[in-house]
Amino acid sequence: MPIPKLSETIVKNNSSERSLNRAEDYYLGGTVTNAVLRGNMVQATVYGSQSQAYSVSLPFNPAGLTSGVLCTCPYDGDGWCKHIIATLFLCLREPEKIEHGERLEELLSRLNDAQIYELVEHLADNEPSLINAIELYVNSNAVSAPTSQLTKIHRQSAIDPAPFRRQVRDIFRQAETYSEYEYGYDEEDPITEEILELIQQAQEFSEQGDGKNALVILEAITTGCVEDWNEAAEYGIESYGINSPLDEAWTEAILTAELTGEEQIDLQVMLEGWNDEWDCDFSMSLEALRQGWDYPPLQQILEGNLTGQGLWDVDAPDCARDLTLTRLQILDRQNRDKEYLYLAKAEGCIQQYLTMLARLGRIEEAVKAAGTEMTSVEEAFALVQILQEDGYSEEALKICQAGLNLPGNSTYKLAICMSELADELGEKEAAFNAKMKVFEIQPSLKDYLSLQELSEDNCSTLKADLLAIVRTIQNYNSTEAKVDIFLHEKMIEEAIALVETSYSSELVHRVMMAAIPHRPDWVIANACRRAESILNAMKSAEYDSAIKWLEKARAAYIQAGRKVEWSAYRAQLMEVHSRKRKFMGLFRNSYLN
Repeated sequence: MPIPKLSETIVKNNSSERSLNRAEDYYLGGTVTNAVLRGNMVQATVYGSQSQAYSVSLPFNPAGLTSGVLCTCPYDGDGWCKHIIATLFLCLREPEKIEHGERLEELLSRLNDAQIYELVEHLADNEPSLINAIELYVNSNAVSAPTSQLTKIHRQSAIDPAPFRRQVRDIFRQAETYSEYEYGYDEEDPITEEILELIQQAQEFSEQGDGKNALVILEAITTGCVEDWNEAAEYGIESYGINSPLDEAWTEAILTAELTGEEQIDLQVMLEGWNDEWDCDFSMSLEALRQGWDYPPLQQILEGNLTGQGLWDVDAPDCARDLTLTRLQILDRQNRDKEYLYLAKAEGCIQQYLTMLARLGRIEEAVKAAGTEMTSVEEAFALVQILQEDGYSEEALKICQAGLNLPGNSTYKLAICMSELADELGEKEAAFNAKMKVFEIQPSLKDYLSLQELSEDNCSTLKADLLAIVRTIQNYNSTEAKVDIFLHEKMIEEAIALVETSYSSELVHRVMMAAIPHRPDWVIANACRRAESILNAMKSAEYDSAIKWLEKARAAYIQAGRKVEWSAYRAQLMEVHSRKRKFMGLFRNSYLN
């Protein structure tokens, strides 16, 4: 298998049930084509429901898939899209179909500079839209300088906004060619992702301390969106996916740039005008513009005068926390550690306060503060990560134990960390408690066995408790683990009940294999039904799957001593489906004869 540590469980944990079901159809339908392994990247072309070709890229390292998994489709639902999942199914089930190709650097190394120049010209001639991307890249890199220089040199020349305005226009024009039939309700529209990429380019300038050029890019992007959005709205495309990132980018650029009074007024007029003209909220940007860094309550906090009142005389606006987090990012980049800690503490950003103490090496102070200030499992997990990275395992374990029962959505990740730390430090009781918490959230056969090894109590009682947990968990992503455990315990009936309506062919095959000696009648009925469903629907791309179901049925017939009935059923299949040449070829070459 080309991708290390990839499994059906990982795929399920990162996918919605709807996408999984559709991906299974895509995979079985043979829509995944041109799969190539190039270094640490699997690439493939997947054809969508309207014959639209989408490019899938699956980067990985020795630990497995990285966060750069991409597809060119406009999906923006939960987890991976159906095209990514279908490609992963190919990697898992038919890795031999993935060809090996050269990496980009290997290909380019065979060309000299002149040939690379010709290659770029050739690609741009065949794909004119690349010229805009090249222009943006050249424009951005021509004015970019190393971060160390940006802190010393005030750049007078602004970046050219024209390429960004053209890029926005091109994005909207291209979107007009889409119809609502080409992407489902749970998929991302054809505008949002590309606009977000442009916003990211502006944010990169802010991160380098160049707020002025970030503002130039953001003005070009926002102006383009305001001018063209009415037409996009006719296609059902909404601005909420762009609203928040755009407001955040404006806020960061405003607080990074050194603005004159006249520039502040101009920006305020622009932002307020866009607020009225476009369905987009720039309240955080306007608040950042109003306060700047000279706002008296803010100045008091940054000087260490923590009165407990905070920044707001009245009720804080909805954007208050995000505005503070943006300020903290800027203070962090500028190495203003003391002011960072003052602001984080004053505004109740406990996670940022604790992690900064740890990053500064003030470990004892961080652990002590966590004991009284920590209110969520996310805060605990963030602090544990830093302590663990810096080698403070005992302190990290202490934070895990304190944070495990706090509210939040990161309990599973914290419990995993606690389990690893406890194992490393030889803390058996802590390891048991952590693994039990992990098991309660996401059971696995590995933890099921490990907990029984760690337990010093009655093993049969613990086993009963663990099985009770398994039975009560209704999480779809736990189905495979539940099957693993039931099959390990020879609980065939419970395993059968789990897969009766399962869309996972692999799981059903595993349960059938285990059930053949115990429940051959169930295997026969279930396997024949699945095979006949494929054959009756004439799904030729799935005939190989039908053969596999029939092989299970044959084994069950023989196990039950019903070989004569199998022969009769086999003859009936050959008679009914004799004109399906592909199926008959597979049938004759299988073990079904």
